[in-house]
Amino acid sequence: MPGCLHQHLPARFNMIDADEIAKLCYERFNKLPRRGKPEPSREWSLLAAVVKVTRCSESDTVKKEVISLGTGTKCIGRTSMSPKGEILNDSHAEVIARRGAIRYLIQELHRAVSGGDSSVFSPADQKGKWRLQTGVSFLFFTSHTPCGDAAIIPIIESQCQPCPPVTSLKCHEGSDGREGLKREAEEPCERKNIKVPRLEEEETVTTDQDSSKTEDHSQSHGAETPVSADSAQLEIKTRAPPDSTGLHPQVPDIHRTGAKCVSGGPADPLLPGVGYHSTGVLRLKPGRGEPTLSLSCSDKLARWGVLGFQGALLAHYLQEALYFTTVVVGKCPYSQEVMQRALVTRCSHVSDLPAGFSVCAPVLLQSSLEFPFSLAQTELQHRAGQGRISPCGAAISWCNVTEQPLDVTANGYKHGVTKKALGTDKARSLLCKLEIFHSFLSLVAATDPSALPDSLSRSELQTYWDYKQASQSYQQARQQLHSQAFPLWPRSDRHLLLFQ
Repeated sequence: MPGCLHQHLPARFNMIDADEIAKLCYERFNKLPRRGKPEPSREWSLLAAVVKVTRCSESDTVKKEVISLGTGTKCIGRTSMSPKGEILNDSHAEVIARRGAIRYLIQELHRAVSGGDSSVFSPADQKGKWRLQTGVSFLFFTSHTPCGDAAIIPIIESQCQPCPPVTSLKCHEGSDGREGLKREAEEPCERKNIKVPRLEEEETVTTDQDSSKTEDHSQSHGAETPVSADSAQLEIKTRAPPDSTGLHPQVPDIHRTGAKCVSGGPADPLLPGVGYHSTGVLRLKPGRGEPTLSLSCSDKLARWGVLGFQGALLAHYLQEALYFTTVVVGKCPYSQEVMQRALVTRCSHVSDLPAGFSVCAPVLLQSSLEFPFSLAQTELQHRAGQGRISPCGAAISWCNVTEQPLDVTANGYKHGVTKKALGTDKARSLLCKLEIFHSFLSLVAATDPSALPDSLSRSELQTYWDYKQASQSYQQARQQLHSQAFPLWPRSDRHLLLFQ
């Protein structure tokens, strides 16, 4: 089985500076065109990126470059999903960044099979298989704690800071089916111990949610009040009378996630304070109104730590799965213990994986640098008269590919597309399943038949489903992961995967 690259390199090569990685990703974002970016001081978003690290033992140098970057906070409801694979279902930044990385890997494999100069892959031992070049690895950056289990972070009394006065109460329960606390921690006023009539919900939804009932089921923070400069520090207040010092007593609590437990397993107890959530369980990203089929980013990152981030299609070509050796989180509410639980511990016991797969625990780091378009920064810069603060409706993908590196989407389609263009290639995101599949088929076509992996030599392969299922080692690894760690992981509806 493959080991993690960082376990086999000299100590001087294992050092990753979290602030250096965050700065690199923010600078790459700053170089992008204005299209799709949040409106300053009124809209917020989240950023994630995949960074390629190339270590040269001969020159004792380390080169780092962003190969994929994504922003976004939304996902679509299950009834909006396309059986043709034409809609981008999940536009959370982490998913966007990973799918952009797949575009990059397909390009590099195309260069490799065509006899070109790939900076990533070298021929492996098995027929038609490739492996990472010596010294090449990948790390993952996200500007905020991933939604789901990694976001259920204890709020410790010593961490609390005064909450600024507010002019109106915009808080409501965190159990309303929206990911009101997907990036939970910046909630400006304490919703956790105060129950407010459900009518308040209508005052906090964003305008882009109102305009699309089925296409855009994003989380909404409902943020209209200022927060302290350090968004990672929140005070927990109750309705209890002030104590002798005139201050409200503090009670233990946790940052909440709007991601809902998958059915069939433990549910959230919804008790006060730390008893609100169950921990360590799979969660579905919420859609405002109807459910989604998108697992939380915590769950997806944990799965990539066993199956690799390359997916089933590219596993045909790879002798060993590709793993993130490091995960860096930007400045935000963060718990090393919780991140370890959500991304590593839940899968650490998985065994009997096929050759090429292993449990690869990434190094977990946090940066002190905050994304300039985070919710907390947007609230600090917001001024009266600018309108309601809301999540940016667009998602940006940039990856280091020769053709069409930039892809801006909204509601699962290309940003700005007209209804007339729906159903055409002009409306499709380059990250949707159909486009990724077509890119993969181009890779297969470019491969000399004598050099095809055995798993791709079968003539009956036609649909996206066929090609995924034919990746036998990946499917075996997937079965072991799900049976041992994630038995409740929902299977994709087959009718949504039968396109060609």
